[in-house]
Amino acid sequence: MSKSFWLLKTEPEEWSWEQQVNCSDKGAEWNGVRNFQAAKNLRNMKIGDKCFFYHTGKAKRIVGIVEIKKEAFLDKSDKTKKFVSIVVKAAYPLKKEVSLQEIKKNKDFRDFALVKQSRLSVMKVDLKYWKKICKMGKV
Repeated sequence: MSKSFWLLKTEPEEWSWEQQVNCSDKGAEWNGVRNFQAAKNLRNMKIGDKCFFYHTGKAKRIVGIVEIKKEAFLDKSDKTKKFVSIVVKAAYPLKKEVSLQEIKKNKDFRDFALVKQSRLSVMKVDLKYWKKICKMGKV
């Protein structure tokens, strides 16, 4: 059973849901995070935790759910050796993608990090928000 829930943002042109799904069960390294708060969140993730897979840029929507396969390790792409990567595998797509616009329209989400800290690329998701978004996404 998953202990914690998260949201991971990606530019679909750089790393899309389709690319994530194509990695099958071996998963893919989630690297390139260069924000200390986001990196701290990566360090707090545990195997089996679930994350919303969020397309940024023009899309601005949650498209799927991934699961943590490997906990934080040194990000090889970081020359400073301060940042970490994780490995995630695609769990399943949302039956209905949930847009940022839909989330912002709902007053229940006014304290949600995605609304309050829109620039943060890796964020914790409280269980109440997780359940609401899953319901909106029909999963």
